[in-house]
Amino acid sequence: MHQDEIKALFDQQAASYDAQWAKTAPIRNCLHMLLGSLFAELPANAQILCVGVGTGEELLYLASKHPGWRFTAVEPSGPMLDICRQRAEKEGVASRCVFHEGYLDSLPAMEWHDAATCFLVSQFILDQVERSRFFSEMAERLKPGGILASSDLASDVDSLEYEVLLHAWMNMMSAADISPDAVERMRRAYANDVGVLPPARVASIIEAGGFELPVRFFQAGLIHAWLSKRAQTRSPD
Repeated sequence: MHQDEIKALFDQQAASYDAQWAKTAPIRNCLHMLLGSLFAELPANAQILCVGVGTGEELLYLASKHPGWRFTAVEPSGPMLDICRQRAEKEGVASRCVFHEGYLDSLPAMEWHDAATCFLVSQFILDQVERSRFFSEMAERLKPGGILASSDLASDVDSLEYEVLLHAWMNMMSAADISPDAVERMRRAYANDVGVLPPARVASIIEAGGFELPVRFFQAGLIHAWLSKRAQTRSPD
């Protein structure tokens, strides 16, 4: 799936996206709770980069906990970013946010960020070299030693373990009132349009993008999340 196809898909889903995934909120809530502990030692005036921010779930969570933090919200889907902006305005945090419709490569130059989030985004980049370059673009926006919390679908798709996890995952989607047609589209997408790779391979892609010691801190079904640190020796472009 190409960038324009992915963008069009999320453009179409924006209005119903939050309602569609409401019943999977316990996974997101657990990830956010852990994210809060991972980012706990950031400075009181930290700058946070949220890549593929969608409707703004992690941004709003962090903003509610840290009134001095500022955020750069990057999202290629205009309708998704509009919802993020509206939610930020409703919660009174929009003044602390920069909203950028587009990709990282079109984000104007600004001061380095202390940390970044990137949840369920890089999995859509099928070419592994391009996927590492995507992480490199995030590293270039972080201070040396800045931290990244990222998540992706991950598994060894040729293993018996994957079949067990996939079956359970699809059952969960069905229980969350995702339509049978949508569940079947999801199953096909995982096979053809999503770069579901073994967790160790995803970690190596993150590391090749300029990060040190990607540590897996979370798993829920097929979702895995890593904490990484921008390499100290990397020179900013």
